[in-house]
Amino acid sequence: MTHPSLFQRKIIHFDMDAFYASVEVRDDPRLKGRPVVVGGSPQGRGVVCSASYEARKFGVRSAMGCFQASKLCPEAVFVPPSFAKYTEASAQIREVFDRYTALVEPLSLDEAYLDVTGKELYAVQIARRIQREVYAETRLTGSAGVAPNKLLAKIASDMNKPRGLTVVLPEQALAFMEQLPLRKIHGIGPATEARLAAVGLSQCRDVWPLTLDELATKVGGNMAAWLFARARGLDERPVQASRERKSLGRETTFSADTKDRATLEGVLDRLAGEIATRLAARQLKGRTITLKVKYADFSQITRRLTLPAGTDQAEVLAATGKILMDETEATRRKVRLLGLSLSTFQ
Repeated sequence: MTHPSLFQRKIIHFDMDAFYASVEVRDDPRLKGRPVVVGGSPQGRGVVCSASYEARKFGVRSAMGCFQASKLCPEAVFVPPSFAKYTEASAQIREVFDRYTALVEPLSLDEAYLDVTGKELYAVQIARRIQREVYAETRLTGSAGVAPNKLLAKIASDMNKPRGLTVVLPEQALAFMEQLPLRKIHGIGPATEARLAAVGLSQCRDVWPLTLDELATKVGGNMAAWLFARARGLDERPVQASRERKSLGRETTFSADTKDRATLEGVLDRLAGEIATRLAARQLKGRTITLKVKYADFSQITRRLTLPAGTDQAEVLAATGKILMDETEATRRKVRLLGLSLSTFQ
């Protein structure tokens, strides 16, 4: 079975390999071959922004607490993040993308979708050229997924890291998705994964026998149509070269509800760093910072503060988020989800 409506598009998802860590290794040859962790101090409350593949072998992952990372990998070298360097490298990478298509949709400093439909070169040829040119000009490596839509391309780019190139043809979409856990679909996090598993849905193929109505009884009407399509590799979203954003934010659902201040503040630091990275990629500054707190009983509140001038700094976002958190019951009631966002862009 194939998806005729998707035949016309040729999408590349390009994702740099351990981007922040790779920049640090490139700029300090003494780090080559060593487990490198970009983030806060292992003695503090910071979180991992990026980890080299040598560190990942020990189980170190992005968003993990640096203290935990140091326990998993005692030999790790901890390096504070330098967003100015990452932004500069990202701009060089974007220049390479722009040589091949005007339809580039950045997701962050280190990844983007490219629509190369109708180009003279095959999409695979373009992806290989981009890999070579990015490395020649930045000494950094990236992986690419080539597919008929954004969903498949993003999953494919992560299949053979580092320096991977994975192609999914339209007629291969269903067979490709059949082997995957639902967790691989962008938008399904740990909490949603657990909720789906509780109703017997763990693999993409588990969704296929269900009608849309049957699926709605399991996951709710709002999610059913989305999951019905995504589990089959269907995604009609176009690559959007320019989008006017009203807000930009990140959120985390905890694996276990918590009211521990250090944990909550560590997550706010991470969320702020991720938002700052995306702001830099889009050259945006905003004035209104909003904190979202969802408690263990699923009740939810927001608190916001509008600054006198726009900001794109992680430190300002995190500090304001912590001030706003003090206006909630986050350290007295267990928290299920914490979110931070920025709006009122300049």
